[in-house]
Amino acid sequence: MQGWVGQGRVRAREDGPALEIAVEGLTTQAKYYKPLIYEFFRKEWRGARPAWGDFSVEIRMEHQGDPPWMDLDNLAKALLDSIKGYAFHDDAQVSRLLVERSPGERERITIRIAPRAAAGAAGGS
Repeated sequence: MQGWVGQGRVRAREDGPALEIAVEGLTTQAKYYKPLIYEFFRKEWRGARPAWGDFSVEIRMEHQGDPPWMDLDNLAKALLDSIKGYAFHDDAQVSRLLVERSPGERERITIRIAPRAAAGAAGGS
């Protein structure tokens, strides 16, 4: 597992074939995340280039106290748009998407993107 890259609100690391992204803090405006993450990848990320194939994406919003009033589908769309061109070429490559909200130690969003080839090969006949 590679160490975290980034010193601002967005950090990322490679964990084998997977890419993990952490965004500190929450806002109810899903559109806020797209330019924030896009700029991180444009300016700071020097990791793996986008790949073809199917991907699994897990998005977890952690909150303290009452959960923020935000549609998770809007959050997912903004986040997928922000990583398109860095983790994969097009969000149509996402064949599995899990988005959840849960209490956490701090307010943040974590994203894990992994190729599905290994999972598909183990699926049996």
